[in-house]
Amino acid sequence: MKSKEDLRRILETRLEPTIERMNDALAGRNLAELEATLKRVGKNSELPHWFKQLKADASLPNLDGKTIGSVVEMLLVAVIETSTFKDLSLPPFKINPARGVDLPDLDLGVKSPSENFCTSEPFFSGYERILGSDHDALVLITDYQQKKNTPPLKLQIAKYHYLTKTQLADKRLCSVARKLRDWLVDENPAWAKRVLKFLAYINQSDWRAKQILKMVGVLDDESEIKKIILKSKKDFEAANKSLAKKGRPALPDLELESIASVASITPIKSGVIDAAENWVTEIQKELSRGPNDNEWERYLSGPLDGMIGVSLALQWRYNFGQLFKAPRVRGSGGQPMKPKVESQ
Repeated sequence: MKSKEDLRRILETRLEPTIERMNDALAGRNLAELEATLKRVGKNSELPHWFKQLKADASLPNLDGKTIGSVVEMLLVAVIETSTFKDLSLPPFKINPARGVDLPDLDLGVKSPSENFCTSEPFFSGYERILGSDHDALVLITDYQQKKNTPPLKLQIAKYHYLTKTQLADKRLCSVARKLRDWLVDENPAWAKRVLKFLAYINQSDWRAKQILKMVGVLDDESEIKKIILKSKKDFEAANKSLAKKGRPALPDLELESIASVASITPIKSGVIDAAENWVTEIQKELSRGPNDNEWERYLSGPLDGMIGVSLALQWRYNFGQLFKAPRVRGSGGQPMKPKVESQ
């Protein structure tokens, strides 16, 4: 019996034909061979309500985004069983998103946003945005946003990408965390843990947090930190002008004063770390905590190779936009799928 890891690697190598077969199904082609699996994974062991229309006229009913995700997951399982892994004689697969992973038999998540490239996921630990998820994920970008307003809904998967568990993390924050790990852990582990806490809980749309993040990114260069502090006044003024145009309240002067005060602390990197800690304490309050032993060890030994955007709210907001603008990597399919043209 092959392990889940073995099966995921096989799926990676067979992604292109898998997605092509899913798009065939979404276009109403060769659906008969999928019916048994769809019935088994369907509610009350019945064919899903959308299947009849898909088979009859190669389109889906007017569905919401959440239901589209369910359609994609069910078709993926059916294609994996009947096509991708057909030669492996495996037991039937399950769909179980309530468990925290969509395809538990593979330990694989399935993300199916449309062209807005965003999904929301349950939030467990702030350190996930640096360390990644507990499982790999297959990202399937549909053309739902484009097609939903022009019925009948003829959905297709436009792009796809396979992400390992550590890649399902914030690209920018991982880059900063990786750079700091190269020297700060050895110089001062306590400082490194405080900075890691800031990176885990930062709101990158917050003006003060963005200034602190810039300084954290050059923490080993005092002159660069001072340049950022000097430039922060212009950034502050520009931000307030933008807010005024939108009819929103201006940033309080205390935000700028907090950044300016860093320059008065020696060594200046200590001032940056204090500013980071103060921001987390003030803004995130009881939500934040330092890394536990497991998270710290994963930080020290992990690849920190996040490839997406991850913002913090009541849930994670994953943004896969930059993923499909980046160079292709192992297991990716960042280029648009080629449409299949049938003869007339």
